Amino acid sequence: MVGSYDAYEPLNTLDEIGPDIWIVDGPVLQWGYGIPVKWPFPTRMTIIRLPDGGLWLHSPTRPDEKLLENVRALGPVRHIVSPNMIHHVSIKAWAARFQDAKVWASPGVRARSDVAFTDDLADTPPADWGTTIDQRIARGSKVLEEAIFFHKPSKVLILTDLIENFEDERLHGWLARIMYRLIGVMAPHGRAPRDLRATFAGHHDKLAPVVNWMIDCAPEKVVIAHGKWFEKDGTGQIRRAFSWVQGAKV
Repeated sequence: MVGSYDAYEPLNTLDEIGPDIWIVDGPVLQWGYGIPVKWPFPTRMTIIRLPDGGLWLHSPTRPDEKLLENVRALGPVRHIVSPNMIHHVSIKAWAARFQDAKVWASPGVRARSDVAFTDDLADTPPADWGTTIDQRIARGSKVLEEAIFFHKPSKVLILTDLIENFEDERLHGWLARIMYRLIGVMAPHGRAPRDLRATFAGHHDKLAPVVNWMIDCAPEKVVIAHGKWFEKDGTGQIRRAFSWVQGAKV
């Protein structure tokens, strides 16, 4: 383990950030970039209540009994979503509790997960939530494709690893501080890690249309899975964070 990060407390607590949309800050996990060294990552899930009353869960965090009880009180869980192939480790626990829910696979996740996925995400939203949530798959990377979602009623854009935004005052450990500065994910200037950006080399033409779609959505807020999320100026933050994408109207 290299360094630590102060969690966004209170943990496992519903925080309503708009009409029918909540975030839940989960524990700080230790994760490695394919090497034995582990780095601290705070976690965050998003919950949306659809017009039929059913719940849509994005990148579920590790649950406890109190959180499960509070989520049940919001409505029946109908959809559990893996937004990219890295974000799947807590889905099995949620799927076991909500066995009637559809479990949605992101590109590539089936090959690395033992979760029993029932459906697959596509470049446009399914009828299950298309009237309320729009979506695109960010393509062009050689290693990671991510589903991005826009909740229309709240004007909240939801990303996972394509923007990370770690706060200096919460990060502890000199090596972790150096690492996160080198890969360019320190707040308030967070964006995709430099190594992830490099995997889009030669394929910005595939990513640029998705960046333009995000800008056209005109989000007011941007929720991310790791670090401080953006509570205002969502469109401006997208323009800034994706200024590295050639061909995008940033």
